[in-house]
Amino acid sequence: MILVTGSFIAKQGQLAQALAPSIDHVHRSRAEPGCISHAVHQDAENPQRLVFIEEWSDRAALAAHFALPASRAFAKAVGALAAAPPTINVFEAERIAV
Repeated sequence: MILVTGSFIAKQGQLAQALAPSIDHVHRSRAEPGCISHAVHQDAENPQRLVFIEEWSDRAALAAHFALPASRAFAKAVGALAAAPPTINVFEAERIAV
C-alpha cells in the first residue's frame, strides 16, 4: 500500500478559494482505480493549513493519479493559493494487525 501525506497553507483570506477545489480533488480522486481513501482536513492549530491523507493500492495507481490532467491542474491551482510551497510525502506501508 502507498500512503501519501501533503499539506499547504492558504494565503490569508483565500481559505475558501483553496478549500473548494481541494474537496473537489478529493471526491474525484476517490473514484480513481487503486484509490483506497483520500481526504482533506483542516489543521486545528492553523486553520489556513489543509492536510491531505491518501491511501493507494500501489505505485502504479498513484502514478496514474499524478499523471491525470485534473491532478496537475489541481496542483497548479493550489500552488497559486499557497503562502509557501506545498509539501508532499509518499510512503510504502504494510498494514499490521494490532
